[in-house]
Amino acid sequence: MPDTMTEPTISAQPLRRRARDRLKGRQPEAAALAEVRALIGTPGPDGHRRDLLIEYLHQLNDHYHGLFERHLVALAAEMRLSMAEVYEVASFYHHFEVRKDDARAPPLTVRVCTSLSCQLAGADALLARARELLGAQVQVLAAPCIGRCEQAPAALVGQRGLGQATAEVLVEASNQALTQEGSAPAAIAKIAFDDYVQAGGYALAQAVARGERDAESILATLEHAGLRGLGGAGFPAGRKWRIVRDQPVPRYLAVNIDEGEPGTFKDRWYLERDPHRFLEGVLIAAQVVGVSRVYIYLRDEYPECRVILAQAIADLQAAPGLRELLPETQLRRGAGAYICGEESAMLESIEGKRGEPRLRPPYIAQVGLFGRPTLEHNFETLYWVRDILARGADWFAAQGRHGRQGLRSFSVSGRVRQPGVKRAPAGITLRELIDEYCGGMAEGHELYAFLPGGASGGIFPARLADVPLDFDTLQPHGGFIGSAGVIVLSQHDRARDAALNMMRFFAAESCGQCTPCRVGTVKASRLMEAPVWDAATLADLGQVMVDASICGLGQAAPNPMLCVQLYFAHEVES
Repeated sequence: MPDTMTEPTISAQPLRRRARDRLKGRQPEAAALAEVRALIGTPGPDGHRRDLLIEYLHQLNDHYHGLFERHLVALAAEMRLSMAEVYEVASFYHHFEVRKDDARAPPLTVRVCTSLSCQLAGADALLARARELLGAQVQVLAAPCIGRCEQAPAALVGQRGLGQATAEVLVEASNQALTQEGSAPAAIAKIAFDDYVQAGGYALAQAVARGERDAESILATLEHAGLRGLGGAGFPAGRKWRIVRDQPVPRYLAVNIDEGEPGTFKDRWYLERDPHRFLEGVLIAAQVVGVSRVYIYLRDEYPECRVILAQAIADLQAAPGLRELLPETQLRRGAGAYICGEESAMLESIEGKRGEPRLRPPYIAQVGLFGRPTLEHNFETLYWVRDILARGADWFAAQGRHGRQGLRSFSVSGRVRQPGVKRAPAGITLRELIDEYCGGMAEGHELYAFLPGGASGGIFPARLADVPLDFDTLQPHGGFIGSAGVIVLSQHDRARDAALNMMRFFAAESCGQCTPCRVGTVKASRLMEAPVWDAATLADLGQVMVDASICGLGQAAPNPMLCVQLYFAHEVES
């Protein structure tokens, strides 16, 4: 049979690549481009900054009540990014919802907190009733902890936080929000800039700038005081300053105010009252460590705090004699991702990416934000700097009890008479904390169990209520204090229900980067729904999560479950 196939013809002329004048894929519509540009402004000489992607997504989300595909396409073109890069970020964060172009955007979103403290206060019934009353008008969502545990049940109505919420209050607040579309939340700090300065505020920061307090004496004071990181990890603050100070310039400071740990609300409480004490700590840290740029990462669930902090920074930047001390400072807005409380995930988010933790080493003190050495601190750690340096290390160290040093801010919620932030000695026991600072247990309730460190810190029985609450004291019992988010349970509650609530939280908040955490939390939560727990399988799952997860979320997620098996086996064995 003759071969009828022929060789393909190859042109003698070399192939010419056409210069790409536009990105591949769907092209932006002129109208969508105009709408995006109207919100994010015109680019600078080098184009739009890649690290502002999340800020731009917030502007679109706020204005159009969602992220429509046409706007994402236009934003990708405007920033010279692929659609995949924009979409992977937009789809990662809970407070962003990507919508088809023909979808209907709800005029308002109401988020009802269903975390443990709010669940104890009737959040499930509130959520159902809110959906019944508001469902036809607005979008009503269940939300993880929104940092108002002492005001449970709590909710977010658009850009307004509400405590002691009822269905009627949510309806009234929703109606107000619908008639005041686009208005910023009203908020003002209890201690304003002028009051803070008149009371001696910023004098210490100015003395440091004049060289009246040298860096070495400041570092020694922090070390002698025993100040540790108060976001959960507890790394000694003075040592951290020394490590970053020894790195090459430029160095950055990243402040973590993404306190998403269920049961924790201390940073919000302090920020609402005295933001300038925190900012003075920022100024001192920046001068001692040699920081040239400051990034403050604030969780999106704190809209009123965003107003307060923006005003406080503006006041400082406008004050002669003080504005020269403040490095370039940027306030960044989270987007509803608990994982961004992990330090490296927060840096990824500040850079405009998905908030996924980095593998270590290198550590962020050496290779951090934008590849530069970075001092990362929790809000409360910096809040204490001024008082410790002004009153002396001995003052702070002498505050502890039961052989411990310093003061702690306990966020107390649950079955106590007077929940709230309690500034108490480090090492105080839970029983002392309830009796001396919380007015005792709530009427009709007796202490049954407690969570000393939010979702991550485990669940302990009442018989451990006399163990000192501090770093390193709870580990022998299978938990830790973390950020000191204390949730108190009574005889009307079950530890297994609390553990299930927490495991569901971890399953929803896992970033999905590593399989043990992504799959393990979901599998564990399903197994924990059974009347009788499969102890062997749960123990195996827990061990794998602890050993193989790359960050603290997966490593700590099994703690409540394991504590139930250890201390409350009667609840899950029959």
